[in-house]
This record gives sequence, C-alpha cells and structure tokens, in this order.
Amino acid sequence: MHCQPHYQGPVYIWLKSEQSCLLCDEPADTPQPICTACETELPWLGAHCQVCALPLPAAGLTCGQCLKQPPAFAQVIAPWRYAFPVDSLVSRFKHHGKWPFGRLLAELLAQSLQHRFTEDLSPPDALLPVPLARKRLRQRGYNQAAMLARWLGAILHIPCDEASLQRTQDTPSQQGLDAKARQRNLHQAFALTPGVEVRGRHLALVDDVLTTGATAHALARLLRQAGARRVDVYCLARTPKPGTSD
Repeated sequence: MHCQPHYQGPVYIWLKSEQSCLLCDEPADTPQPICTACETELPWLGAHCQVCALPLPAAGLTCGQCLKQPPAFAQVIAPWRYAFPVDSLVSRFKHHGKWPFGRLLAELLAQSLQHRFTEDLSPPDALLPVPLARKRLRQRGYNQAAMLARWLGAILHIPCDEASLQRTQDTPSQQGLDAKARQRNLHQAFALTPGVEVRGRHLALVDDVLTTGATAHALARLLRQAGARRVDVYCLARTPKPGTSD
C-alpha cells in the first residue's frame, strides 16, 4: 500500500489578495499566505557554521565539530533557527497533518534557495528526501521530507528522487538522543536501492529539521561512497547547540 499523499493542485486555496496569513489570520500582502510582519518576525538563522549551519555568534565561521570531524555533506542550507513559531509550524505539519504549514515553509525555503542559486550555490541534479521508517510511515501516513522535496522540486524545477534511498531498519526515534546515540542508532539503517547510479552527481538531501546532523551525515556518506560528487542538505530549520539560548 502506498501511503504517501499525492495532490494535483495546491494544498491551500490561492486567492491572491484574499489570502489570510496562516500565523495571524490578517490579510496576507505577499505571494505566500503570510503577512510581511509575521515573515519578518520568523527566527531567521543569521550567523551560522558555513558547513552544518549551527547558529554561531559571528558570520563566516566553521564550528569546532566540523573542523574536527568534517561531515560527509558539503553544506547545510536552512533559513531558520528551530525556534517559535517555526518549531510549532513544523510540528503541526509533521505530526498533525497540517500540510498548509509545510507548504508555506517549503515555498519560503525555495525562495531562499533561488536567491542562493543566483549567488554562490550550485543547483543539485536531484532532491532526495530522507526516507522514513516503515513503521512510522504507516502510523503517520506520509513522509514530511518527501512532501517538502516534491514542493521544492516543483518550484525550483529540480527532479525529486524518492526511490534511490531506502531505510532498511526501523530504528527508534532520534528525538531525545545525543549525537553519539544518534550515530549508533543509525548504524546500517540506510541503503541505496539496487541498480541506482549516483556516480558523479550533485545531490541534495531534504529534511524538515537538522539537529546533530547524524542522519544527514549517514546518508551523505552512503552517497559519497557510491560515487556522488557532492551532497548538500536542504532543511527548514537548524537547532542551536544544546545549552545555548536563542
């Protein structure tokens, strides 16, 4: 049974000036269903690690962890810190099926990526959503990363590849685990679909939130070992280092 939802049209009704902001319910004055005031107040990432996007006190730096143990991925692109109200929007999209919130965040992420593509970022050959464990997919009914990748792909005109990566083990949830526990939890959890060829390709993993980067590193390492030229990570938000204040 294929649980992933498919849509022929937009998730929310597009009514131009009649749209309401999904955050404050006031009339939206942007192409997306969010008003300028609410968009401005989102927790934009600001200064961050040039590799893993960890929030840092100054721009143009690389965090100590990435200097000590460089990850398999080349760069993480995330517009926001995982803080209110983005954390609430992601949770409602991810756990409660509020797809309009996910669509809104995906459109704003696409805008950020389009801007970067015109500056210093090379577009990937394909978008690969992080695969969801089968048990969790059955329970939830959809993979939020796959939905984000489809929306991004349609806006950015980049192919969305949902077939190349497989989750071979139903590992426990990563939430609540530290970095080392997450790495152990993901040991041999992923595999490439037999017959898939990624050699020489520039690929981008898509997920909702990057916390320790363990999942992204495991998948990027798998792809790089199979010959991928470069692996980036696109996500909605990046969590701050534990113990730091927003």
